[in-house]
Amino acid sequence: MTRRSPHRVGDVMTRTVVAVGLDARFKEIVTAIDQWQVAAVPVLEGEGRVVGVVSEADLLPKEELRGEEATMIGQSERLTDYAKAGALTARDLMSSPAVTVPADATLPEAARLMARHRIKRLPVVDGQGVLKGIVSRADLLKVFLRTDEEIADEVRQEVVDRLFPVSRRSIGVDVTEGRVAITGTVRDAALIPVAERLARAVEGVVDATCHLDAPGEA
Repeated sequence: MTRRSPHRVGDVMTRTVVAVGLDARFKEIVTAIDQWQVAAVPVLEGEGRVVGVVSEADLLPKEELRGEEATMIGQSERLTDYAKAGALTARDLMSSPAVTVPADATLPEAARLMARHRIKRLPVVDGQGVLKGIVSRADLLKVFLRTDEEIADEVRQEVVDRLFPVSRRSIGVDVTEGRVAITGTVRDAALIPVAERLARAVEGVVDATCHLDAPGEA
């Protein structure tokens, strides 16, 4: 059965996630990031609750500030960097609290969180904050890998059939590389812009246009 919109974070997230504990040491974290080719790792406590994230940006101050005296005079804006340059474990390196997202969040909700916080990935958690997966920008783009046939099927059933139950047999839906074109004749011209808006909301759609006529309407 074709998966209907909206997709949820749980549909596209990566379920195998590398994570570290609060007491993970600096080199252990660097090794995990290098081995798994990721830019950040969640930090867990207890039964897997996400309490923070260590990113490459959190690790770089140790190299960036190597050899500099940790003087704070005139350097108040770098206090955090100086602290992280001397940190040895995830507990002191991590950015906390972690920005997380529930598995049942929609993809646009996850995208807005990433944009707002200027991050590239989000730990996915359950109601208790326990890690369930990770979702990245690339994961959010997976909906654009849907086939034209899948998109056309959803547009027909969720847009055309619902808005134009009487006229639906005279309406065509063509999809090419995610671009939707709806053509034909309908009874109610007022529903034409609604159809275009709903078609654009179908996940995987790159663009949508309606070339519908409504004879007798001014």
